[in-house]
Amino acid sequence: MITLEHLQQAQARIADTLSPTPLVLDHALSDQLERRVWLKGELFQRTGAFKPRGALNWLRTARPEELAGGLGAVSAGNHALGLAWAARDAAVPVTIVMPENASPFKVAGSRALGAEVILHGDINEAWALMHRLVEERGLTLVHPYDDERIIAGQGTVGLEILEQAPEASVILCPIGGGGLIGGIGLAVAALRPSLTLIGVEPAGAASMAHAWSRGGPVRLERVTTCAKSLAAALVGEHTYPLSRAHVHALAAVDEAAIHRAMRHLLYQAKLAAEPGAAVGVAALLEDTVALPPAGDIVVVITGGNLGREELEDFL
Repeated sequence: MITLEHLQQAQARIADTLSPTPLVLDHALSDQLERRVWLKGELFQRTGAFKPRGALNWLRTARPEELAGGLGAVSAGNHALGLAWAARDAAVPVTIVMPENASPFKVAGSRALGAEVILHGDINEAWALMHRLVEERGLTLVHPYDDERIIAGQGTVGLEILEQAPEASVILCPIGGGGLIGGIGLAVAALRPSLTLIGVEPAGAASMAHAWSRGGPVRLERVTTCAKSLAAALVGEHTYPLSRAHVHALAAVDEAAIHRAMRHLLYQAKLAAEPGAAVGVAALLEDTVALPPAGDIVVVITGGNLGREELEDFL
């Protein structure tokens, strides 16, 4: 069972390589809401997203037999980049299966880091292929979110927020498969339980809300969103109970709201974030979340990996 101690150990384990990311004050949104809104800049992390935290923690706790046959993963892109980067220094081969509609920017970046990238079907078909490759090639699957070592690494984001934002009363965090918010929730529950944690999903990929309504992880038959980094069709056996234990509320934002949030981040906050990173800001702009009456607001900006042709859709 993952605990605060695992998060703290992960923080110490990766600290020599991964630096804390800054909190950036969103002046325009702070003026609009008449309280300080801080953006946790995970787009400034290595490979442009929070994912190297979990990947590096996983690699540095891996047993030799887990590495012997190489690693495999399914990813919309950010996990692929983080794992390929972490594995390159360890000289461990990585095979990634991405959906066919994956970001060309992330595909190229993962290949540049040495990963074998296979484009295949939608997210559900990508998973089916990876499971076959694990059997055929003897790969060790490194799950993008439903792994305790991955969750512990991502939870270091929460430890940093609590250190950096002592006056925060609420954190808004994007949800894909739930690994990041699961780790942040552990940190919050242990160190500042009075703080409110809200998860935000794209309406077309609300897999955590679907799990909450069904009493456990249930696969979405169809996922449709511009926020590809959040396009997990199924939340995890670890991440679901963590969310139920520590997440106070869920919110969903539609595609138009994500587009408005992207433009806000680009033109007002001056951050070139990706769509999946914009959903927390979208929830604030659309007033879709019930906030505590006072205190600072922290929004996790999970990544900034998108190419020019993708960025043009939001200009």
